[in-house]
Amino acid sequence: MLTKAGCQQRQQNLWNQLPDAIDWVLIGDSRHVQYFCGFRVNPVSFSADQSAALLLTRDGQSVLLADNFTRRTAAADVFVSREAIESWYDHTHSVINRHHALLNATRQEIPKLDASSGMIESEAVSVQIADELNGVARNVTIDGHGQSLGTIIRQLRRSKLPDEVVLMQQCMDAGTAGQTAAFDAVRPGVTELDVYLAIQAAAQHAADQVTVLYGDFKATNAEVFKAGGLPTGYRLQDGDLMILDFSVVIAGYRSDFTNTIAVGQPTAAQSDQADACISALTAAEQLLASGRACSEAFDAANDVLAERGFPGLPHHAGHGLGMEHPEPPILVPQSTEILQVGDVVTLEPGLYQQGTGGMRFEHNYLITDDGAERLSHHHLGLQRP
Repeated sequence: MLTKAGCQQRQQNLWNQLPDAIDWVLIGDSRHVQYFCGFRVNPVSFSADQSAALLLTRDGQSVLLADNFTRRTAAADVFVSREAIESWYDHTHSVINRHHALLNATRQEIPKLDASSGMIESEAVSVQIADELNGVARNVTIDGHGQSLGTIIRQLRRSKLPDEVVLMQQCMDAGTAGQTAAFDAVRPGVTELDVYLAIQAAAQHAADQVTVLYGDFKATNAEVFKAGGLPTGYRLQDGDLMILDFSVVIAGYRSDFTNTIAVGQPTAAQSDQADACISALTAAEQLLASGRACSEAFDAANDVLAERGFPGLPHHAGHGLGMEHPEPPILVPQSTEILQVGDVVTLEPGLYQQGTGGMRFEHNYLITDDGAERLSHHHLGLQRP
């Protein structure tokens, strides 16, 4: 989970980006509330999709704003100065629109502040509060460019702090357990859903907790060579290729890596295609370093496929990863982004060929001062090593 030191550092990083005239900010995007204080509603609970807000002041104070039931479904350890919890349901009275409880909690705090010195995140559930206050800044200008508070926070999120990397490594380890289990699960006669359930069980046991697992769990073959999405009742057959491109989500952070497994013995054409994809990934991996252009990694992977006689990459070579999917930077041919220390990125070259099938292979990396550290450790290949 996120740490107190990490949350405090992220708050300070935000204040370092804001003009001195801004003394307080109200944050409503649930990912950003978590980012700064560790509060996250359990997605597998009766309060899933409910919102909280976070009030930060320049003097280092922080106030969590939520209704009582939303608060119950989050971890006990939340790194704030205090909590302003509004009763929504008390087992005695009727309830009204749950959103009003959060608005009421917010209204109790905002009047204590100078409206002209504050910012409200434009995406916030509490945006209604801004409509009730005159003079609240919705945007701030940095380096001559008008940017919303949400945009500034998303830019800060690119550079992962150590507690975020630890959390993402837990996601990677759980995902590796799922990819390992897939070699036993993928065989003729089983369904895509059977494979998903085997991966889910392995990942959750490795994480030692209930996790969210999403992604592509699809079979491709000579006729259906491009497929993606959640698993179905389709039964695997000899000659199929099973693409397993999935993410394990723990406390809002995620992994995202892929392997493709042959159902039965792979053909020579399938093996050649897999070798080309893995070689493309290896070539792009050599260019992962702070200061390198994202487009260079794309070009490196694309060139390997072309040299092997295959079409170019039909999608990005990779992307950033963290609290969303995908995040900046994006590794595409016309990218203007530069890799920076703290980026967590994927590399995922793929080929989808009629007569052979579709496949994709992917690892995750942390950009460091010395280059890149690979965070995912699953085997890449159509067959068990």
